[in-house]
Amino acid sequence: MTFLWTPHRFAGGALALDVANSVILRFDPARSVDRFAKPAQLDAFAKAAGEFSAERALFGTPAAVPKPNEASFIAMREAIDRYFRACVSEAETPLLLASLLEAVATILPLGAKGSLEAETAYSALRLLSETEKKRIRICGNCGWLFIDRSKNRSRIWCDMSVCGNRVKAARHYNARKGRLP
Repeated sequence: MTFLWTPHRFAGGALALDVANSVILRFDPARSVDRFAKPAQLDAFAKAAGEFSAERALFGTPAAVPKPNEASFIAMREAIDRYFRACVSEAETPLLLASLLEAVATILPLGAKGSLEAETAYSALRLLSETEKKRIRICGNCGWLFIDRSKNRSRIWCDMSVCGNRVKAARHYNARKGRLP
């Protein structure tokens, strides 16, 4: 299956979170889709990251992940996802942090500066600051990770124009049908 990398796909607010969000419906095995399952999609992601990622000013358009580095890159993606989801639920552990740091330490010598894998590793390290870490949320609709940069830290959707509208439309539909949640 081929996907378009649109601005919505980069709603995480940091490259590391956008990479983690490349697995759609992660917690629904029947409907879960890994957007990096095809190498061409991974290459297209690198190009789109240069156009849509919130951190693009820091890295420009990153080089694609070379075939020999793909497995390490996917392992880092999974470590990023596990660690930051645990941070949101206040269940982070030294073991999860060690796993993330090990994945980053594995990828940095492999990825050249300016490559997708190196820039994702640097992005994950930037997210470890207390300020950024405390602002990470999980979307109430799709389950993606995102940074809440709203003034009062009350954002609940990764993207209001997609997830927020879906939730509000469903709520309106159910209210009209007399099925209030």
